[in-house]
Amino acid sequence: MSDWGTIPRLVRWSAERYGDTEAVVEGRTRITYAELGVRVERAAAACIARGVRAGDRVAIWSPNSLDWIVAALGAVSAGAVLVPLNTRFKGAEAADVLRRSGARLLFVTGTFLGTSYVASLRRAAGPSDGTCGTGRRTPLPALPALEQVVVLADDAPQDFRTWKDFLAGGEGVESSEVLRHGAELDGGSLSDIVFTSGTTGRPKGAMITHEQTLTAYGIWADLAGLRSTDRYLIVNPFFHTFGYKAGVIACLMRGATMIPQPVFNVDTALANVAAERVTVLPGPPTLHQSLLDHPSRHAHDLSSLRLVVTGAAVVPLRLVERLRGELGVETVLTAYGLSEASGMVTMCRRGDAPSVIASTSGRAIPGTEVRVADAEGTPVPPGTPGEVLVRGFNVMRGYYEDQAATDEAVSPDGWLSTGDVGVLDEAGNLRITDRIKDMFIAGGFNAYPAEIEQLLGVHPDVADVAVIGVPDARLGEVGKAFVVRRPGSVLTGDDLIAWARREMANYKVPRAVEFVAELPRNASGKVVKGELRGPG
Repeated sequence: MSDWGTIPRLVRWSAERYGDTEAVVEGRTRITYAELGVRVERAAAACIARGVRAGDRVAIWSPNSLDWIVAALGAVSAGAVLVPLNTRFKGAEAADVLRRSGARLLFVTGTFLGTSYVASLRRAAGPSDGTCGTGRRTPLPALPALEQVVVLADDAPQDFRTWKDFLAGGEGVESSEVLRHGAELDGGSLSDIVFTSGTTGRPKGAMITHEQTLTAYGIWADLAGLRSTDRYLIVNPFFHTFGYKAGVIACLMRGATMIPQPVFNVDTALANVAAERVTVLPGPPTLHQSLLDHPSRHAHDLSSLRLVVTGAAVVPLRLVERLRGELGVETVLTAYGLSEASGMVTMCRRGDAPSVIASTSGRAIPGTEVRVADAEGTPVPPGTPGEVLVRGFNVMRGYYEDQAATDEAVSPDGWLSTGDVGVLDEAGNLRITDRIKDMFIAGGFNAYPAEIEQLLGVHPDVADVAVIGVPDARLGEVGKAFVVRRPGSVLTGDDLIAWARREMANYKVPRAVEFVAELPRNASGKVVKGELRGPG
């Protein structure tokens, strides 16, 4: 494996190594690795022209697309630290992460799923006079660090810039200047900050380096058996490690063809697999279950599929058997990871029995230790549940500007507390059984009750609230809110759900509301969620 050292070097290497190979397919647009290299360099030059320097944070809030790939890799090639934003965020949620990260530049989509992200941001980050209190004009006055917003579209409102205009601004920057900026980085430089909400509801940014990213996804590509002849349908969102790193970065390493799909739609996925002869399709189990159960599945030729990597939820043995038996998928693997561990902790190996793949998330990846411990941090024997702890090259450099949270999450000797409860078997395979942090996974997205409770608590008719995850046939789990109304309130469940849909990302919105006179609390005042969940 080539010693890339940094992502900019990987981009240049792949452009040379796989020059004529198709790199990205998006509708009628098809570009080679050599062409992708040129586009990334142009984007890097434009970032440099706008003053981006090593270590500056550059955010991107956009669905999977060729422009996302080019903008993100361009920013990183200019020396920036990438801050991907969840496309399900509402304006206030995105503004909060932009403020916390101190992002200087933002790439944002135009309209996606009927929502104008620009308008959403403007509502959240006004006022509209364009000044930030210092007299300096800024596109979003409530975000004084944000100097420029680039809309990945042909049109942009006043004070914002179109993608085409932004790229034109870098035409005077020489290739040598782009190379110089990339050369300022080394493996220990930060490559990205992935913000993930903790149980306090306060977004925390896991800091990951170039070396961590390249090592982890070199291992991922090796264990998965990714090849230069592969055609990879990337449905996993790019704002998530699974989409960006197990997708874009891994493809750059192997010269596989990327086919970004902006939103999961079964009909579109079936059509893409058949038309593009897709061979690789990672994603949560719900994605593969939807493909298998779709009434039009037999109308599409899916015989090209050879590799599926899944995780993020319990994987039924029947699903593994159906992928292999009905679709002829040669390799089905499961994995476990979290943002604080570069997205990679354990993974099954090719050749593992279907029962191991379905019932566990595999074994620790090379260079990583996994331990299951009791409440005091003492390792417990195989077969005994406890908190999953991780130590190795993949553990984050800490939470961005949050030393207290970092010290709480990572021990002095390097063990990361995941907050997940798991069991190791005699062979070292890990099975996740519960979540200490009460997190639940809705349709593949991590949802944190404390954050949702914080958001619901803003409603004027809500006096007290607790949220738990409950089973859902389609999404795996969804939120259920237990609400204490303010005196005299006639708030209904439908009213609160409708309000929540306007205030938070859809996967966070509770699907059920139960009104109670009071929430059960223990002596220290904490809500006893076990009583809300009921028996079992």
